[in-house]
Amino acid sequence: MKTGMIATLAGLALAGSASASFVEFYTVKATVTNTGLGGAVSLDVYKLYARFNGPTDTVLNAFNLNGLAGAPMNAFYHKDAITSNSGTLMTAFGTWNPGATGSAVNNRPFDSYVTIGNLPVIANGTSADPSWGSPASWNRPDIPNGLNVGWFAPGGSIAGRVGQAGNTADSVILGQFVLAAGTTFGNGYSITIGYNNGVAGTPVQFASGTFLAVPTPGAIALLGLAGLTGRRRR
Repeated sequence: MKTGMIATLAGLALAGSASASFVEFYTVKATVTNTGLGGAVSLDVYKLYARFNGPTDTVLNAFNLNGLAGAPMNAFYHKDAITSNSGTLMTAFGTWNPGATGSAVNNRPFDSYVTIGNLPVIANGTSADPSWGSPASWNRPDIPNGLNVGWFAPGGSIAGRVGQAGNTADSVILGQFVLAAGTTFGNGYSITIGYNNGVAGTPVQFASGTFLAVPTPGAIALLGLAGLTGRRRR
């Protein structure tokens, strides 16, 4: 399993010592094999996380998901437990709905989905933003080009809080992206999140970045500066 740093393009908008402090986006990669149409397929599975440095920091929504130059948009594998692909590993049909991933053993480890924290189960609660368009919404296998698509947690939900189910002690999971092993990504994908420190009434802050892309030297420097700023303010 490998962990990758992700370029942070915009980060901390701090509003006092109680503010949430975003640190970085990162991915965790695993390579697995599963049987799909045409036989066994070697897959790279990337889990995308946002890391924070506060004990109750909470992601509220994610948006502006787009592919940058050279990023594949329609190569994602899905193995949803829905009628359109009947739990078969394929790239032609699928949904990004985390509540449709099906079996924890036979489907979920090989399925692409997005989420605001939480486990990818029927009761997940994450919803698609209208930016996906209609009638398909997020019930499509690709990332739509140029629509700045997003997803959000229900009002009052703490699923996107660090330490909750599906998350880690300091990070919130935002999605799982499954592609053929060895896939290259050009300049990767962009994303923005809205978050706060988990206290009712706290202002929402935003962080933007790219994932499945190699950080430029300037982005790495900005990432380090953001981390130092967060520690000084806390």
